[in-house]
Amino acid sequence: MKNPMLKLAAILVAATLSLGAFTVQAASKSFAKHKIVLQISDPNPFKQTLILNVANNLIKHYGEDDVAIEIVAFGPGLRLLMTGNANTNRIEGLSQKGVTFSACTNTIRNFGKKLGDEPALNSNAKKVKAGIVQILQLIGEGYVLVKP
Repeated sequence: MKNPMLKLAAILVAATLSLGAFTVQAASKSFAKHKIVLQISDPNPFKQTLILNVANNLIKHYGEDDVAIEIVAFGPGLRLLMTGNANTNRIEGLSQKGVTFSACTNTIRNFGKKLGDEPALNSNAKKVKAGIVQILQLIGEGYVLVKP
């Protein structure tokens, strides 16, 4: 292409298409009035239930469209997102309401070393490089950190 503007437009279109469905979901929540990141780093089942209750209460109060919620699990809190967790159905329900669940890859790797194999995760969990880095990135995007 000789026209630099057409070339730039083609590059932008290609880049936009390559971002995929995750970007579309994230973009739909980027206009939410309230952005909350919930941290779970505790293996306690009570805390796991509490964090899911908090997410549900935020959705009830603000509505699905006015709140963006991401639950970030790392350290012992990763157990919330492992298959077989008692909260699997609740995670599925919250995911359908737009809650994002992030699992720390560093923790997954360390669990794998201890268990001999990486733990299987809930299908709604997305892997992020490091849980704390994900939290800091979200804070930089205007999210408020809550650790129930």
